[in-house]
Parts: sequence; C-alpha cells; structure tokens
Amino acid sequence: MTRDNAIERARAKIDDGSFAEVLARRVAYPTESQNPERAGALEAYLADELAPAFARMGFTSRIVREEGVPAPFLIAQRIEDEALPTVLGYGHGDVIRGQDADWETGLSPWRLVERDGNWYGRGTVDNKGQHTIGMEALAAVLETRGRLGFNAKFLIETGEEIGSPGLRAVARREREALAADLLVASDGPRLSAERPTLFLGARGALAMDIWIDAREGAHHSGNFGGLLSNPGIELAHALASITTPTGAIRIPEWTPGTVPDSVRRVLADIEVGDPDGPALDPWWGEPGLSPAERVFAWSSFEILAYACGKPEAPVNAIPGRAFARGQLRFPVGVDPEAILPALRRHLDAHGFTRVEIAAARDEIFPATRLDPDHPAVAFAMASLTRTCGAKPALLPNLGGGLPNDVFADILAMPTIWVPHSYPGCSQHAPDEHLPVAVAREGLGIMAGLYWDLGENPPV
Repeated sequence: MTRDNAIERARAKIDDGSFAEVLARRVAYPTESQNPERAGALEAYLADELAPAFARMGFTSRIVREEGVPAPFLIAQRIEDEALPTVLGYGHGDVIRGQDADWETGLSPWRLVERDGNWYGRGTVDNKGQHTIGMEALAAVLETRGRLGFNAKFLIETGEEIGSPGLRAVARREREALAADLLVASDGPRLSAERPTLFLGARGALAMDIWIDAREGAHHSGNFGGLLSNPGIELAHALASITTPTGAIRIPEWTPGTVPDSVRRVLADIEVGDPDGPALDPWWGEPGLSPAERVFAWSSFEILAYACGKPEAPVNAIPGRAFARGQLRFPVGVDPEAILPALRRHLDAHGFTRVEIAAARDEIFPATRLDPDHPAVAFAMASLTRTCGAKPALLPNLGGGLPNDVFADILAMPTIWVPHSYPGCSQHAPDEHLPVAVAREGLGIMAGLYWDLGENPPV
C-alpha cells in the first residue's frame, strides 16, 4: 500500500458519501458557544460525536474542564511508540449563532445541504468541516498503512468563538499531555478557493475603547453652540491623529518597523483579493509595501464602531459623550503590552488629554509566526506540492487571529496550518458553506501530509 493509495482512499470518502454523512451529523449539533442554552450541545459534541470517532482510530480521550469556563475541552491521543515524534492537531467544535431566519430558502444552519457544488451549514468551514477533514484523512492513512508512523494527539475546544476562555490555562495545566514536536491544524481560509495554502501563525489583535465623557447629558445646540465642547468633534480629531488620511499608522510602537527578508521573500508571489469580494483600495495603508505585505506582515488599525448622540434619532443638542471601538491587528515585532501606553503618550502629546482609553477585553491575542526557514515549513511545502502538483501559497501568518500562541509560546512547538476554506465562504454569516472540491482536495492534502510525517518526519 502506498501514499497514493492513502490519498485516493481519503478522496473516496467524498465520492461514496461517507464524508458528507459524518459532516451532516456534526453540523446538526447546535454548538453555539455564544448562547448559554447550548451548553449541553457543546458537551454532547465532544462526548457523543468526537470521542467515539477518535476511539475508532485507536485514540484514548478525556473531557477537560476549566473552573468558571462554560466550554469544555477534549484531549485525545494515540501513542504508537514513545520513541516516535508526536504531532498535535487542534480544532474547535463551537460555532457562532446560527442566525436561522437569515439563511436562503431551503437552507438551515443545522442541516447539511448540498447546492451548486457547496455544502451549506453552520460549521462547515468554521471549524467542524476543517477538523473533520483532518480526522478523516488520518483515518485513511491508518486504514491504508495500518499505523500512522508517529504519535498523534488532538485538542478540541468549544469556546473559540467567545475568545477561547480557559484555553491557555488548560494548555499550561495539561502541558505534558499536550506535549508534541509539531502542530498540524486547520482553520481560517486559503488564499483563494483555487490555491492550497499553508500559513505559519497569526497576527495579534487588541480591541480598545476610546471615549470622551465631557459632561452629563446633552445641551441645546442653539443655546450652547460655541460655548460647550463637542466630544464627537474632539474624539474625531483624536482618532484622526492615529493614522494618516490614507490609513498609515503614526504610532511607531504599533508597527514592527520593518519586514524581515524571509517574510518578504515568501510573500513575493502572493496576490491578495477575491474576484467575488470587495474591490481593494491600493492607496490605503502603509506606503511602500505590497498589498500582501500590508495584510500579512504589517499592522492595521480600524475603527469598528463610533457613537455620538443618537444617530437613529438626531436632535438639536450637543452630546455629552462620544465613544469609539478601535482594533489593532499586528504581526510579530509589536509588543502587545506597549500598545495602550504608546497610545496614551501619543494622545497626550497631541493635546488630547481628555480622551480616555481602555482595553475592550481582558485577553490579547499575541502575534505568532514560525520562521519560514524552519525545516518543518520546507517539509510541509514539499508534501503539499507533491500532492497537488503545484506550489501552494505560503503565508507567514494569517491576517486574522487565532490562538496559535497557545502552541507556539505556551507549548513551544513549531506550528503548521493547512486551511480548507476560502475567503467567500460566508464564515460568521448566514449561508456558511464549504466547496465540495475544496473538501476533496483537502482530504488528499492531509492524507499525503500525514503519510509523509510517518515516513520521514522533519522533527
């Protein structure tokens, strides 16, 4: 039995309908972590669905809980030989709210429907479909070779969509149980539906609240216009000072300062943009960088919300308060602990001492990135190229955020991510879907990668 046999066995799960059967069963669990009433579904997904699936592959598993955290975790492992290298997988069984009423006619978040070459349902890409691809590919290698050739572990959480509460604490407490030589996981989108992708980490993210409380209540604009400060105008000027009019960040501590040569090299052949997505604004962002460098190797600051007065029912009054929610996404090279102090110094230096700031959430997603020159990267790129017959896209990190710091920093292992989605998948929106062709290709990719890890591991 050969590598090609394992790949064909994995792809056949699409053709014979067995993959769709498994995915349909998993989509049917309404695992909305944002909805406290779905706590039972989170538990059932791990205990009744995933644990038996792992057991059929010779894994032992246990459910782990963290005090005060509503979302449980599953740790599974298959140890073939203590002398062999160990590969850790990760996924999350929770999904965002179903938004049932907003799906197209005939579609439902909790029922898998195939239409126009896509599988529709909540979690088909984020993330049930993606960890199912990994698990079914792993099963195909086992069925073909009778062994993996490495030790395998998995960590499945059910709170990723609410910020992964307890994940870092569990990783620290279960450090020995989760110890591995390499992370191979799947989440996020490919660069495009047509191009298989490999990424090595994620940009960090910090959400912040920025506001001015000028006074209690609103006051008549005719009687007090020109006499009372307007916090909406004042805050707008403060926010405008953070970037140039074209979005380049003016706070040096918020950017990495330079793009490493190894990162610039791997981004040289990366073209960003989706024909079905919005038209890009080439004039926006840091000047002198390519579009790929701006989203994968640099920082970006966004205003996510701005409130002043009552936009839905304006009145002739000077508001007493203005508020904005900002967000900084940043790559390796930015100290997350320095972000808010640097903003405070910047605002004060520009005369905006009345502006108040605070982190919007307790947790900061740190930035992580495996060195593109790490041996595991060349190994994975060679495996994907062999399976696909063409070079995949290599990204130094995802433009968005995911908890890669748990694996890169806390568990101290190299991290390889192979996503099985695409930018237009309607993730976090109604009509979430997984292209059948992407799933089929993903099964082959993961079977080939797992086969190669059992033959000649890079760690």
